[in-house]
Amino acid sequence: MPYHKDKQQAYQAAEQGYHHALEVSKQLNASNSEYGVFYSHFLTENEKARQQIENALETASEHQHSQLKNYLNELEQLQNQFPKP
Repeated sequence: MPYHKDKQQAYQAAEQGYHHALEVSKQLNASNSEYGVFYSHFLTENEKARQQIENALETASEHQHSQLKNYLNELEQLQNQFPKP
């Protein structure tokens, strides 16, 4: 049973990281004078989320695997929509 718990914890951590990166992205506004600071913070959180997702993919169920792949794609699209400062 510990394996199941670790598997679930990995998925939950990935999900939380994904949602946190989304929240941070909402602070991005290219016309803001501190855009570079927010952009850097977003990149850091995005990378953390991607690493958590990659880790969770190693033990994910089929359904979780599909959802985690969607999260990765969405994070990549999100990052591509913001211009580099």
